[in-house]
Amino acid sequence: MKAAVLEALNQFSIKDIPQPDIGPQEVLVKVMAAGTCGSDSHKMIQGWKYGYPAIMGHEFAGQIVALGAQISTFKVGQRVAVIPFKPCFHCYYCQSGYFQMCPHYSMLGQQEPGGFEQYVAVPARNVLDIGTMSYEEGALIEPLAVAVHALLKAQPQVGDTAIVFGLGTIGDLIVRLLQASGVTNIIGVDIDAQKLQAGLNEGCSHVVNSRQEDLEKQIQQYTANLGADIVFECAGSQITEEQTLLVTKRGGKILYVGIAYADVMLHQRAFENIFRHELTLHGCWNSYSAPFPGKAWSAAIALVNKQTITLQDLISHKFALDDIQAAFQMITTHAQSYNKVMFYPQGLPSTD
Repeated sequence: MKAAVLEALNQFSIKDIPQPDIGPQEVLVKVMAAGTCGSDSHKMIQGWKYGYPAIMGHEFAGQIVALGAQISTFKVGQRVAVIPFKPCFHCYYCQSGYFQMCPHYSMLGQQEPGGFEQYVAVPARNVLDIGTMSYEEGALIEPLAVAVHALLKAQPQVGDTAIVFGLGTIGDLIVRLLQASGVTNIIGVDIDAQKLQAGLNEGCSHVVNSRQEDLEKQIQQYTANLGADIVFECAGSQITEEQTLLVTKRGGKILYVGIAYADVMLHQRAFENIFRHELTLHGCWNSYSAPFPGKAWSAAIALVNKQTITLQDLISHKFALDDIQAAFQMITTHAQSYNKVMFYPQGLPSTD
């Protein structure tokens, strides 16, 4: 089978490798669509820490083509989204239902081969039926589940004002989920003009280019000088991680969803707001709960199948697996503005 093998930092080769065998509690998934995560680009710039050779891709969907001897709950031909996270299920955190806290986890597309190949062996408990949605939408269930997990922690109420920092895939999805939850005053913050325009198209009532505008002044104007009830940090920038503390309403909530890629140093005023304004800070890591994989995943699939949330328009670029090096060159150099980049291990879908 064909696989895109990471040989060194940001160096891919297309190879023919053996199709994986499956164990008695696994299924073999024919990968039909596999997306890139924002963390993938950072790993290709700052360093891949999982060893070489490796097969990336932790956002993917496909079709079950073989069943392990002990599997009776799935059938060949079933369309599934793949849950990449593999907790140990035995440690204190797993036994408590906090699977993402597992210190012994493994992950498809990191420590184990992921979706940038034609077939992947997956534990049966790590696949979910996606019904009639497209494989591309199925590949986007993983980031949607991350966004749903953050919304479940935030518990937004009708009448709340929300700010979303970073309008990439996760931030865009949070805007859509907020709108679906009845929140009407949504402020999007980014430095990319195309993403800001997309935010307006998807439901933001206001957007702020924080590189060109006075962020605090604009937020005060849009919130009657109060600040936001709920703030989502999705950019993973040391700048925006501090800015969240300056624009949140007294007694408000901040959800940290983006991954920090550098030390976050707080100025005195920002830090003092935490206790003087009695802010509530939530970390949002991954998307899992009991029973595994949890309610964020089941909710994400239901939202797409009911067409409450649309996903297809998030895809900005489509590549055959053979073109992965060119794709990551674009991603890592930001040669073009992009959102979700999708790969097709079986070949690009027909445009007919």
